[in-house]
Amino acid sequence: MARQAQFEELARQLSAVGAVKRDLGRILPPECPTGSAAVLTLLGRHGSMRMSKLAELLAVDMSVTSRHVAHVAERGWIERSADPADKRSRILHLTPAGEATLLDLSRRSTELLAERLGDWSDEEVDQLIRLMTRLRDSFGDCRAAAPHPRLAAGTALAPGTPKVPAEAMDRAMDKATVTSAARAPTPVLEPTTTRTPA
Repeated sequence: MARQAQFEELARQLSAVGAVKRDLGRILPPECPTGSAAVLTLLGRHGSMRMSKLAELLAVDMSVTSRHVAHVAERGWIERSADPADKRSRILHLTPAGEATLLDLSRRSTELLAERLGDWSDEEVDQLIRLMTRLRDSFGDCRAAAPHPRLAAGTALAPGTPKVPAEAMDRAMDKATVTSAARAPTPVLEPTTTRTPA
């Protein structure tokens, strides 16, 4: 069991992760704020889903989720189709344009991580991935599922970009966009209060 002083230092280090999230947020294109990036990331990771499931994964209420979904739908990045099991519900799907935008976000994140972690060994990056995964599992993170196979196969780096393991990029991007989205209605950050039941 770790000592009290170790947990205190861990809490200090985790609070400094905000700088990483801010840098990842700064590389988003202006038309794709953090909430929109979170929607695309989760649909890419988990596949098509109902709005209620997306709200659960975003950990925000339905009104905030609706604003994020409206933003990405207006840009043609997702489609909303009737749910065959419940005509009152809609299923959200990535469009080809949404998949292309998600790949661009992945490329941007990978390039930033490759730049910032350029002096890290492969073993150090692997160790960070393992420890972050274990930390997320300890907190019961419902977003830690494997990436959606259709997008995982299509992820590509820009020529000459140093390779960072895909898991590191996925986890960093997911953490940055989803954590920020929990506070952001569109591009402006705000605290979230309660979640409306689906």
